[in-house]
Amino acid sequence: MNQHIHCIVNDCHYWQQGNKCAANEILVSTDEFGSSQPDRIDAAMANQLTPAAAGSCMSTCCKSYVSKDSNQINADGIKRMT
Repeated sequence: MNQHIHCIVNDCHYWQQGNKCAANEILVSTDEFGSSQPDRIDAAMANQLTPAAAGSCMSTCCKSYVSKDSNQINADGIKRMT
């Protein structure tokens, strides 16, 4: 599978030129889930999580966001693609 994840959040650690996401895994969740769970709940745990309906794109978020200047870059267990 050859996927391209586009991202326009340029203060994320995984953002690259051309508005590409360089994370090897991402977790997209509902806003409700994203705001109620700690940052460590991310793509590495996806198989253990229960899916939920968002209803619209306005109710979704990327749970894999990590600030470029964060000291938590490796806290989620997700790596940048090489």
